[in-house]
Amino acid sequence: MSELPSVYLVRHGETAWSLTGQHTGRTDLPLTERGERQARQLGERLKGLSFARVYTSPLQRARRTCELAQYGAVAEIDRDLVEWNYGDYEGRRTAEIRAERPDWQLFRDGCPGGESPLEVSARADRVVRRVREVTGDVLLFSSGHFLRMVAARWIGMERTMEARSFMLSTASLSALGYENSLSQPVIRLWNETRQVEYYERDWGRQ
Repeated sequence: MSELPSVYLVRHGETAWSLTGQHTGRTDLPLTERGERQARQLGERLKGLSFARVYTSPLQRARRTCELAQYGAVAEIDRDLVEWNYGDYEGRRTAEIRAERPDWQLFRDGCPGGESPLEVSARADRVVRRVREVTGDVLLFSSGHFLRMVAARWIGMERTMEARSFMLSTASLSALGYENSLSQPVIRLWNETRQVEYYERDWGRQ
């Protein structure tokens, strides 16, 4: 473990809508078969790491990823870890939305009938405060846009728009921490997917 604790972020495995690029907020979709394989590989990647606390979104795509990664027995549900509420844009693709609103940006504009960036940022702040109170490393299972906001708030970004720069793939692993023994928050690892890519390459040859 590092001198100061780290917070590991796992984006859930593939779902039908993540595959098609549809905004999936509170729609409670299951993992695809490929998504379940990805989650098991994440478990292999996390072997050897020790976590003081494990938290997961209540949505099944995150909970199932957590379970298949072998952390279901110790995970606690944290309702602040749910994905952005996309409101009227739920199930829609970015290209469809921009056909109506060409300059739309999620992290600046939010969603009609759903959450604003400030509301999502406030949830991210609550998560950051809680994990900073834990003695030891923490593991979080959640969704892409929300975890991007968590990372932005961890390093103190004030403008929510800046979180759009942190792309996250399904079944990815990231880590937040501190610089050396200082208390300066940093992003230590971002969007690692090698463990899944190597497995799928080899699996496809069978």
